[in-house]
Amino acid sequence: MTDSTNSLLQGINSPSDLRLLSEEQLPQVAEELRAFLLESVSQSGGHLAAGLGTVELTIALHYVFNTPDDKLVWDVGHQAYPHKILTGRRDRMPTIRQKDGVSAFPSREESIYDTFGVGHSSTSISAALGMAIASALDNSDRHAVAIIGDGGMTGGMAFEALNHAGVLDANLLVVLNDNEMSISPNVGALNNYLAKILSSKFYSSVREGSRQLLSRSMPSVWELARRAEEHVKGMVAPGTLFEELGFNYIGPIDGHDLDVLITTLRNLRELPPGPRFLHVVTKKGKGYLPAELDPVAYHGVGTFDPSKDHLPKAKPSSPSYTEVFGKWLCDAAAKEPKLLGITPAMREGSGLQEFAERFPDRYFDVGIAEQHAVTLAAGQACEGYHPVVAIYSTFLQRAYDQLIHDVVLQRLPVLFAIDRAGLVGPDGPTHAGSFDFSYMRCLPGMVIMAPADENECRQMLYTGFRHEGPAAVRYPRGKGPGVPIEESLSVLPIGKAEIKRHGKGVAILAFGSMVTPSLAVGTDLNATVVNMRFVKPLDRELVLELAHSHDYIVTVEENMVAGGAGSAVNELLLAEQILLPILNLGLPDTFVEQGSRDECLALCGLNPAGIQASIETFLARQPGIRQPQPRAAKVKAKH
Repeated sequence: MTDSTNSLLQGINSPSDLRLLSEEQLPQVAEELRAFLLESVSQSGGHLAAGLGTVELTIALHYVFNTPDDKLVWDVGHQAYPHKILTGRRDRMPTIRQKDGVSAFPSREESIYDTFGVGHSSTSISAALGMAIASALDNSDRHAVAIIGDGGMTGGMAFEALNHAGVLDANLLVVLNDNEMSISPNVGALNNYLAKILSSKFYSSVREGSRQLLSRSMPSVWELARRAEEHVKGMVAPGTLFEELGFNYIGPIDGHDLDVLITTLRNLRELPPGPRFLHVVTKKGKGYLPAELDPVAYHGVGTFDPSKDHLPKAKPSSPSYTEVFGKWLCDAAAKEPKLLGITPAMREGSGLQEFAERFPDRYFDVGIAEQHAVTLAAGQACEGYHPVVAIYSTFLQRAYDQLIHDVVLQRLPVLFAIDRAGLVGPDGPTHAGSFDFSYMRCLPGMVIMAPADENECRQMLYTGFRHEGPAAVRYPRGKGPGVPIEESLSVLPIGKAEIKRHGKGVAILAFGSMVTPSLAVGTDLNATVVNMRFVKPLDRELVLELAHSHDYIVTVEENMVAGGAGSAVNELLLAEQILLPILNLGLPDTFVEQGSRDECLALCGLNPAGIQASIETFLARQPGIRQPQPRAAKVKAKH
């Protein structure tokens, strides 16, 4: 880390320290901050390219605005690492995304400078507008600033907030961090100069005075003047849309020019309350050439050597569930001309790179617009196509209404390939897929599958694709147990489980990722272990058979216990008036904080040791019933 006696960054423990510096010193701060960020993330892993691009913007915002009294609301949070460094967390950055360490995203519990907890996209403008309204109601002059990326602006919620803000006089500034557009000639000196002028009090007062004067005269004169202003600004700024929404649009300006940023932000801060929109152009990965050349690869990284011009190559190993999905999608598309692939801006994360290259006419990246993704699939299904929506569990939550009304209610054949189900480890509770069993299980006619291994994942995807109705296959982050994958594709019988081990006394009904640890426990306890495969419909016949032949039922799932797969088993047995001791194991009724995936599973008691300890404690509390004795001999499983 930077450790020079002349370091300015080392003396900044809060934005108030930053504001004590002269403007001439800020470029040095930017240089040190960028170097610190690169060195820190290279050692800890995390989000890199976006933060490298927002160094100057972050410095300017904290320099001009009186944070934390003035509110900065970061969208998503990938670009907020420089913000964390400047707000008292510099020395703790090596712990980012680790257990008990700094969160990967802004968190209200972590710092007063993190004004709104985020992790999902397109929320910043709504949140900042809410804060601006509260400030107005308090008769306060606090400012609220939303910083949103061009990717976040693809989300419909951002435009809902813009539409509302445009009719209010709330003290709101929206900063669009546009890091996909190159800085073209019209974002050079001339446009930076115009941005300073257009954001100044003088221009604003002349503009307002002219509006009042001309609006009292003939309407045609005012309309002519208004249109003339729009056309003049339109020659240098693509802001017509935001002007029409009621915003005073400024930009685009160079997001790496501190002088321009500070002057423009100061001008905007001094304007009367009302919605303002500043368009800032930055470069992802700024200052580190490998990240500039490949910002996608350097978006989220593991540890790496920044002196090399490439990230370390992964060692050959068994494929992850994401890779299993990507290969299946291409294999199926080669044989099924009606298969379509949809993703809400998660091509790399969901494993669709090869599909996008091989089948570009059948690949649809809709941007960060999960609601649109689901209804788009519904429309395609209405016309005889078979769309596959590749989506993270946590992001499908954002399209729940569309899932219900547009897909399930109409019984349309849409397959949801749900990645990152269960605990996700370092990305923490905002990205955990803790609820999908619960929120999908209540939907009539929905088929929900959870694979125990890689090959089963492939076959379930094909099963869901062939099903004439809505279906979901949910699988965890990372790799499975390493089961060989069959090239052939077969349809599994809907709603049929598989006994993996026969035992006595205890029947462990395991769902998806919990089958492998449950098998280890089953051997120690001589318990029957079942790979349930289907959360909905349940294998009713087998569950009832096991309830009559065993003393206890234990359900294990990587989902919230409340309303999850175990609850489905409970409901079935109660409906059949079968009463026996049942233990439901799953995620606790709390948000599980970040850590490695193994640490998180252990914390929730969902590793082999935790599952066995919970079962033994449960059995010890059962009066008058003998606990099953361990049996060393291997028992042949029924397949």
